[in-house]
Amino acid sequence: MLRRALLLFAVPISALLAPVYALAQAWPAQSVKMIVGFPPGGTTDVIARLVSQELTERLGKSFVIENRPGASGTIATGALARSPADGYTLLMVSSTHGTAPSLYASLPYEEKDLAPVGLIASTPYALVVHPTLPATNMATLIAYLKHNPGKVEYASSSPGTAQHLAGEMLKRSAGVNIIHVPYKGTGALMPDVLAGRVPMLFENVAVITPHIKKGSLLPIAVTSAKRTPLLPEVPTLRESSVGLDEFEVLGWFVVYAPAKTPPEVVRLLNVEMNRLIAKPAIVQRLQELGAEPLGGAPEQVGAFVKGEQDKWGRVIRDAGITPQ
Repeated sequence: MLRRALLLFAVPISALLAPVYALAQAWPAQSVKMIVGFPPGGTTDVIARLVSQELTERLGKSFVIENRPGASGTIATGALARSPADGYTLLMVSSTHGTAPSLYASLPYEEKDLAPVGLIASTPYALVVHPTLPATNMATLIAYLKHNPGKVEYASSSPGTAQHLAGEMLKRSAGVNIIHVPYKGTGALMPDVLAGRVPMLFENVAVITPHIKKGSLLPIAVTSAKRTPLLPEVPTLRESSVGLDEFEVLGWFVVYAPAKTPPEVVRLLNVEMNRLIAKPAIVQRLQELGAEPLGGAPEQVGAFVKGEQDKWGRVIRDAGITPQ
C-alpha cells in the first residue's frame, strides 16, 4: 500500500529537470544547513549525512549537518519553522514526527510552518521474544497471550515511541492483553529483554538483528508490508494469517524546508533526492541500515505524513495515552 502510494514519478526525471535546473545557476549560492533532531550516530543522523553528502556532490555547495537533539525531534522542528524560507535550512525528521501532534499538548511549530521536500526511506520493526517464551510464530504467540491475559510484558524505550505504539496496535488488532513496560532508551531496556525479565519487544530491525543472529532473541515477525533483506527468513505480521492483514508499523525519514521556501528550490531538492535514493550504492547502504528507499513528489510526501499522523493519533487516543 505504501509503495503504491509513493511510486516515483511516472514521467522521466529529465522532463522535470528543465524548469528546476534553470534555478541551479543561482541556488545554492552558499552552504546549506540540515538540522537533525537526534544525536550523532543514530539512524536519522546517519541517513541525513548520507543524503547531505550526495547533495553536496551534486549541487556543488556543502550540505552541513547540525544536530539539535531533544523532545523527540520537536526542538529541531521548531528551529526549522523559525528559519528563513530561502532554501538554506532543511530538516531531517524521523517517524516521531508522525506521533508528536498527539503526544504533546503543545509544540514549537505548526504543520503549516513546514514544506515537505522528500521521503527518503522507511525501516521496519521486528517483533522478538525471549527464547523462554513458548512461541515460535505469530499464531502460537497470540494463542499463548490469549491464554495468559495481563501476564506478559513488552518493553519500549519510552511511552509514545513506535515500540510502545506497535504493542498497542497489536493489543487492539489481535485482541490480547499485554502489559507495557517503558524504559529510558533502548540501551536501558536491552538487559531486561535479553535476560527474559520482559520477554517481548518491537525494535528497529537494524538494532535488533545482531541479537537475533546470536540466538539471544527469537524473531516472530516484521512490521512492514513485505519482508526485509536483513531478515529474509522472518515473515511479516500480515503473513501470519491471524487477522493482522492491515498491520504495518514503519520508521521513516522525511526532509522538510520552511513553509514558503521557493517552490523551485523544493522541486529541485525533491528531484535530486529521488535521484540519489535510486543509486545502487545508496540503495545498498540503506539496506545495510535495514531501510528501504521510497521517494515521491512533495505532495505525496505531505499526504503520507498526514496519513501517519492520523493513524497514530487514533492509536494514541484508543490507548488512552495522555499528551505531555
